[in-house]
Amino acid sequence: MSSRGTVLEAERLVVGYAGAPVCGEMSVAVGAGEILGVVGFNGAGKSTAARTLAGRQLPISGEVKVHGLLANPDAVAFRREVSAVFDEDLFFPSLTVREHLLLVARGHSLPDPEEQVEEELSFFGLQERADVVPESLSSGQRRRTLLAAGLMRPASLLILDEPEQRLDPVMREALGRRIRSLADGGATVVLVTHDPQLLLDTATSCLVIDDEVTLATSEVAAAIIAGA
Repeated sequence: MSSRGTVLEAERLVVGYAGAPVCGEMSVAVGAGEILGVVGFNGAGKSTAARTLAGRQLPISGEVKVHGLLANPDAVAFRREVSAVFDEDLFFPSLTVREHLLLVARGHSLPDPEEQVEEELSFFGLQERADVVPESLSSGQRRRTLLAAGLMRPASLLILDEPEQRLDPVMREALGRRIRSLADGGATVVLVTHDPQLLLDTATSCLVIDDEVTLATSEVAAAIIAGA
């Protein structure tokens, strides 16, 4: 556990739908600067767990706390602390990529929003597509736009659900470095992934999601998903 304090805590958490659990009960605490990998077979409940940790879905039982306060997506303080990227292409259809990112930057009061947006466009290789609307983007470009919006805004807790999907190997490596840099700067990251190398490059500890939820090292977790 990081000496900088606990950011995310799940206590006897059970997640699922209509009262039916999709995986075992979990209890975990993640500190500032730590990266928690979340792995498991397809359908094991990884995304459901991530959505519950992000406050997007109510738990069946147990609690999720961020900085000691119960997760509440309606609370401004919670939304300010948590940035989450899921496999959902959620855009304003009439805004271009640049306009979408500028809206995020200004909405979160980033200094020099235009400069910040240009840095994200450069990092994700979107400069040539910055002035088109989302429906004109490829699947991978839409993914990179979502990641740019999620990573550029300030947050002490970042939850990423399979961020490597639809990215080429070079961008996956760059994303791993970016995640590691955010954690080195004090952010807490929850990373759901099927990519063993991304896990090894980033995670400080891992949750293995199954009928029983267990803690594991990144090496053990990477071996599990490599053999899946």
